[in-house]
Amino acid sequence: MAVKPVPRILVINLAEERVETIRREDLAPFIGGIGVATKLFSELVDVEKDALDPVQPIILANGPMSTIFPVVTKTVAVFRSPLTGEWGESYAGMRLALAMRMTGFQAIVIKGRAKRPMYLAISHQGVRFKDATALWGLSVSETGSILRDLESGRGHRSCIRIGPAGERGVRFANVNVDTYRHFGRLGLGALFGSKNLKAVVIHGEREEPIENFAQYSRVYKEIYNKAVTTDIMDKYHGIGTAINVNGLNNLNGLPTKNLQQSSFDQAAAISGEAFAEQSLIRKMACAGCPVGCIHIGLHRREFGPGYDYESKNLSYDHELIFALGSFLGMSSQEKIYELIDAVEELGLDAISAGVLLGWVTEAFEKGILTEEQLGVRPAFDHSKPYLQILRKLVQQPNELYRFLALGAYAAAQRYGGQEYAMTLAKNEIAGYHTGYANILGQAVGARHSHLDNAGYSVDQKLKDKSPVEKVEALVKEEKWRNVLNCLTICLFAREIYQLDTVLAALDSIGIPSTEEELEKLGEDIFRLKQDTRRQLGYDFNQVEVPKRFFETTSVTGNLNREAFQEMVEHYKAHTCPQN
Repeated sequence: MAVKPVPRILVINLAEERVETIRREDLAPFIGGIGVATKLFSELVDVEKDALDPVQPIILANGPMSTIFPVVTKTVAVFRSPLTGEWGESYAGMRLALAMRMTGFQAIVIKGRAKRPMYLAISHQGVRFKDATALWGLSVSETGSILRDLESGRGHRSCIRIGPAGERGVRFANVNVDTYRHFGRLGLGALFGSKNLKAVVIHGEREEPIENFAQYSRVYKEIYNKAVTTDIMDKYHGIGTAINVNGLNNLNGLPTKNLQQSSFDQAAAISGEAFAEQSLIRKMACAGCPVGCIHIGLHRREFGPGYDYESKNLSYDHELIFALGSFLGMSSQEKIYELIDAVEELGLDAISAGVLLGWVTEAFEKGILTEEQLGVRPAFDHSKPYLQILRKLVQQPNELYRFLALGAYAAAQRYGGQEYAMTLAKNEIAGYHTGYANILGQAVGARHSHLDNAGYSVDQKLKDKSPVEKVEALVKEEKWRNVLNCLTICLFAREIYQLDTVLAALDSIGIPSTEEELEKLGEDIFRLKQDTRRQLGYDFNQVEVPKRFFETTSVTGNLNREAFQEMVEHYKAHTCPQN
């Protein structure tokens, strides 16, 4: 078996303002990314303590192919989720992977709680602990603007930071990465806030020569050509993921008005095509990507009543248009941009925020919540009340808003309406209603995301297959995605990075592997995640699915609980034989 490189890990103790660099030979077989992060997290997490306890670690990791191959752009964060209480895993692009690589660190572990608000300045020369008291309370964009002036390294620098939502412990607060990307799901921003950590600025200038440059260059060019001269990545560069809005709507798979509907009569007005025609102004790419899938639209907003307007650039994609658009019955781009702007500045995960607002609206309509509690009268297709609710759930002026800050699942447990609180394993759903595999995939996947195992795709591609075949497809896909995520390949490029391409790329940078080794790697990570999740409280025998999923027609037709439960049992038998 070939020897894998030993990862270099930076360990930061916020409480003691102490730094340590370690190398772990036993981590080498995990290659990098989610493999290294999973192993470190399984060792460091305290399963007996709350997700926001200072002892809990934050782990950031990239892989050996990061930014030196096309579309290998991601950094993974692993943590105990404040939203679900169990496994937290999130990915972000822009410049973070490049900046980390140029510091020479493949993983960064952050532990403890700072004595005062702080930001970290990390470079190839070391770590500086900087006072962030003056930044505490500022919005995401204000914080980023100041830090870009304070810290050098333009181009090779990445700035990740939280907004007021993270400071106030909103359990679905995100971490903004270089303005247009995020560690969005599962509440990493709340964990930053609990550690008094406002931001991390990373800047590297370390050179890293490639030994067999001729072989590397040949493989690089082959991958690059696939990315830019074939139609594999056309969707992402063209209309972007927002092209899914019309597609899903036509198939009865677009969650609308808190999933009371699976199609939206105003979908054309908020489709990816409409955004491109009316408000798209530019496209951007993460460092190391030739595709440019980040679509930036122009939002005109008023400074305040009676004041002039300003133009603001905001990123949009399918998930934002779903969560802050169709799910809330929004009939115009302007209203969606208003909500995107708010969640960006406050530092909230857009999906969780939108799905929570959907539950709030229906709960208000049904009399479970009152205007006195909310301070406003929420209604589908009305953005202004939602803007007030978003600000209040950060301020948390009363008991209701303190529960709303815990997420839709916790709020419904307290006030009722669980049957239409659209969460799976306590995480707010993604923008698909395709069938059983989509529901199961999010309910049992490691991070309860559609990106764990592509259940939405299994529903459509394996529509006529048996429940066992669908379950096997979900498990197989999740294991392979573990391999891709060890290398921190953007999953938009998964069709480019098939097995042979992955093996060739690794071999070209001196990490020869075999199909059997990669298969074992995906399996080992899958099992280690499962074991850690059980210790954190996840129970496959207690999968809860809101009734609404079985009331609203999906892409694959009407669903019933009995058929879904059959798939749950197949999954448990396939992946958890001890149960």
